[in-house]
Amino acid sequence: MAEVGAAPGPRGRPPSMADVAALAGVSHQTVSRVLNDASLVKEATRTRVLDAIRELGYRRNSAARSLATNRSGRIGMISAHLALHGPTMISAAVHHAAHQRGYEVSLAGLEEISAETLHEAVDRLLDQAVEAIVVAVAHRDALDATRALDLPIPVVIVQGVTPGEPLAAGIDQELGASLAVRHLLDLGHAEVAHVTGPLDWVEGVQRRAGWLREHETRGLLPGPEIAGDWTAESGHRAGVEIAARDDVTAVFAANDAMALGVLKALHEHGRAVPGDVSVVGFDDVPEADFYWPGLTTVNQAFSQLGTSAVDLVLRALRGEAEPATELLQPSLVVRSSSGAPTRA
Repeated sequence: MAEVGAAPGPRGRPPSMADVAALAGVSHQTVSRVLNDASLVKEATRTRVLDAIRELGYRRNSAARSLATNRSGRIGMISAHLALHGPTMISAAVHHAAHQRGYEVSLAGLEEISAETLHEAVDRLLDQAVEAIVVAVAHRDALDATRALDLPIPVVIVQGVTPGEPLAAGIDQELGASLAVRHLLDLGHAEVAHVTGPLDWVEGVQRRAGWLREHETRGLLPGPEIAGDWTAESGHRAGVEIAARDDVTAVFAANDAMALGVLKALHEHGRAVPGDVSVVGFDDVPEADFYWPGLTTVNQAFSQLGTSAVDLVLRALRGEAEPATELLQPSLVVRSSSGAPTRA
């Protein structure tokens, strides 16, 4: 935080790292390097940043100033859409795993998803002298901006991860969707309809890919595809459309909230589950066993994800270059919402 007499930033707040970067005409990454005494900054640039720091009266918070070794025992985390089950569980898992290893976690939540809000969140966390940052944002644009970050500390991604990606811990979303669809096809359904997540989320795309792949593997055409947005309301709209089609006997919804909406619409329109239509979700929310009927769904093992993410952080802090780990495998939880078709 700024010392007494520091020039105020915009709207009267204490000056931030972003204010220093703007005045010096450099990136926030460059300001961070200067503050961490990194050797990769040109002397003229370093002087310009230090001049801006003096002019604004910018100071890191007192905890960071006291750290001669720049070890704060703190990990930053950036997350979005914490009202949704997945992001909330990931955040809780990272917090738990970090605490088990003696670290505190500073959470920066994003209300909007953009490169600008991501960089603002990074600035806030760097001001707290975090040793690493874990990013749990599944939007494609935000992930691209995350991968483009050039920071003097490790950045670990935990959503929208691809196999073999360094500094990334994730759950195999495509495999999870394949497990769901495979279960329905093995029961004897000729095709499976899909209520997608929003396709500007990488995980929505990955789950859709698993749905398609399982049909392609068997030489089958997939059932109808209906767009959703993760909400139960969008699942209900999809369910109304599905209920009007006698040819749909099985549905894979890309999350449990949408599956709940599908179930409600089917019940409202007199379609028995699973007698007329089988329904499978994704996430295994704590309430899934209490849906009517109990929901067959995909469990993502979020606690293991938190452990994997923090392990990557610690490996990077120990000096390992670009540590990587395998994607975690989800599992199918079979309940009463899925069964064999009752008609040919």
